[in-house]
Amino acid sequence: MVAAQPRETNSRRAAPAISPLVSAACATRRSDSYFRLPVSAVNGLPPSPFGTYIGYMLRKLGVASTWTFSRIAGLAGLGFAILIASTNAFLVPAGLPHTGAETNDVVQFFTTRQDTVGLASALAPIAWVLATLFGAGAVAVVWRSEQGTAWSLVGFAGVIMQNITFTGVMATRLALASTTAQDSSTIAGLWALHNALFVFNGTFLALAMTGLSISGRRAGLIRRWHSGIGLLAAALQFGSAVLSPLAIDDPGTVGLLGLVGWLIWVVWVVAYGITLIRPTSVPTRRAVASAGGSHPGSSRAAADPRVRESRLVASDE
Repeated sequence: MVAAQPRETNSRRAAPAISPLVSAACATRRSDSYFRLPVSAVNGLPPSPFGTYIGYMLRKLGVASTWTFSRIAGLAGLGFAILIASTNAFLVPAGLPHTGAETNDVVQFFTTRQDTVGLASALAPIAWVLATLFGAGAVAVVWRSEQGTAWSLVGFAGVIMQNITFTGVMATRLALASTTAQDSSTIAGLWALHNALFVFNGTFLALAMTGLSISGRRAGLIRRWHSGIGLLAAALQFGSAVLSPLAIDDPGTVGLLGLVGWLIWVVWVVAYGITLIRPTSVPTRRAVASAGGSHPGSSRAAADPRVRESRLVASDE
């Protein structure tokens, strides 16, 4: 009598049919490290010795773990804050007219300080690039934890719009510096346009700080005081943008609101940049959803080990 052979299960019969390519794809999808694999491994080809050697040298030198995108974005934020603060530090003492200044003061400055205006305009594109990198890095970090919201995108849109608006401000200053003292009517018109753009720029600064403060706080990336000063500065900037057109010839107290909001904006960017430079653990959306928390800062999500043991964002990029 022949002993009955055990029946093969469907999974055992199907196992040989699974190709190495499918297995590799499933494994990399589960670990979220698809982009870490060399192209040869994804295509089912033997790995290249050159790719292995380059990866080994990068790990040995610490390049792969040091220059993450979040860290680059943090450094860009610090560079942006330092650049705009230093630019205003030499423009204001040089006599840059304030919003609502008399036409004679405007003519005097822009017809005698062309070199100063030109230097500030040359630094402006660098500031816009740094601001874009900073905003994109903040979105990349907090986007993992956002569930059904897009506050980080609201903040990034504010960063982009303030870049565009301030491009108009700097272009108007360059146009003013190209005029002569005899073009008083032209200078008056350009200065009015400059003031309008400068005032309305507060709207987009408010958007940037509101979106990134809310998303950063919900993700557990920034502290309560940090999000608090961001929302305070956003309120000041937005209030200045709304009220300044009503008193653009004599801003007075309204202009002071915008100035205080701008100073807090610089501090807020510096604090955010330092936060992005440091390796920060932010729970993924999947971990938060499986934990059942409304956001990573909730007590239920914080108590779940899957959330506490989420990988470091800085080392995962």
